Amino acid sequence: MFAFKDNKKSQGIHPPHFKISKNNKIEPGPIPKTVNIPLSQHIGAPAQPLVKKGDSVKTGQKIAESEAFCSATIHSPVSGTVKKIVSSINPASNAIVNTIQIESDEQDEWIELTENKDAEKLSKQKIIELIKEAGIVGMGGATFPTHIKLQPPKDKPIDCVIVNGCECEPYITSDHRLMIENADEILKGLSLCMNVLGVSKAYIGIEDNKPDAIIHMKKRIGELKLKGDITVSELPAQYPMGAEKTLLKRILGKEVPIGGLPMDVGVVVQNVATLKAIHDAVYLGKPLIERVVTITGDLKEHKNLLCRFGTSAQELIDYCGGAKGPLYKVIFGGPMMGIAQTTTDQPITKGTNCILVSKDKCPEETNCIRCGNCVNVCPQNLMPMNYVAYVKKSLWEDLYQFHISNCVECGSCAYICPANIPIVQYIKTGKGQLKKLEAKQ
Repeated sequence: MFAFKDNKKSQGIHPPHFKISKNNKIEPGPIPKTVNIPLSQHIGAPAQPLVKKGDSVKTGQKIAESEAFCSATIHSPVSGTVKKIVSSINPASNAIVNTIQIESDEQDEWIELTENKDAEKLSKQKIIELIKEAGIVGMGGATFPTHIKLQPPKDKPIDCVIVNGCECEPYITSDHRLMIENADEILKGLSLCMNVLGVSKAYIGIEDNKPDAIIHMKKRIGELKLKGDITVSELPAQYPMGAEKTLLKRILGKEVPIGGLPMDVGVVVQNVATLKAIHDAVYLGKPLIERVVTITGDLKEHKNLLCRFGTSAQELIDYCGGAKGPLYKVIFGGPMMGIAQTTTDQPITKGTNCILVSKDKCPEETNCIRCGNCVNVCPQNLMPMNYVAYVKKSLWEDLYQFHISNCVECGSCAYICPANIPIVQYIKTGKGQLKKLEAKQ
């Protein structure tokens, strides 16, 4: 799928961008006849159903929540009837989770929404409550509950906010289009975050292969005249520029400690789609039931669609005219960090920013030749080839000494591996085994 381009000046890689849909405006996606809503679309405890089979629901109605500290509420993306609650495979984690299936009445009847035209005058606690009630999570892929991120511990003071508008994965253009078409909402959402965190400085990181987004965001910053110092940082188009730790180092020159988080160095990072969702929740009273998804790859049409959660990949593929030929692979996300699906019936969730259709088959894995390419490109200065060796030999505890927890699973190592070793899959296996060992202790 890609042609490797060497990058000797700095760590990371330069895969072809393949931003096929970058000029395609956001369109409303189809209202699905049936939605399947996994109750774990976030990091933390799964939400528990508030509805049962046979219940009627409205669009935007809360259908699941949890009393756990780290979790997120879930709302119905359509109006209709709850058909059943079943166990199914989570498309984001491949874990078995409870799923609510709702049959749409095709009326799209919404709950009553409460707007806040003077949202900037709301108290910090009220803003956080509205964000929590809306079920907002990090929409760059991590899906960490946003209301928790906006309440850092008192011993970790925050100095600034970094907005992630890089979208460094090939093919994906959903965030790019949001910055072009919804800049005002993104910036107002950012202003709310700055207010809650009590900071006056923010940086918006955008790669230089999106010059229209850079120009437009700068223009709207000047015209909106928001409080605080908001700066657009033009960054080189290099993968994985969008990784939080890479962003911090490039923009602020700060390094997150091993096993740490951006808040450990006084920073909160928010994705542009998350900020748009924050605006909608606080200003419009709208819960998170949809997001912009890039539908691309080997398709007859390429689109950026505003999709309701629970819509199946197959329905969206069909909406784009279908595939050009046989489907060997359907990925939720990009080709670097995305997750291949076992069926096109899988639903999109809060963390799904792209559906990539590919006719490429997986290449055959061969033995490591110790070339060191994976070490040279690792943005975290790790030694991925050692992880593979230790996992194959079940030397789980030896993974600690090479700081496997600091791996961001960006896939740069696997991309340049001449032996076609799926290094990230080995790393995921290693991390999983270490968690099991920790749980036993």
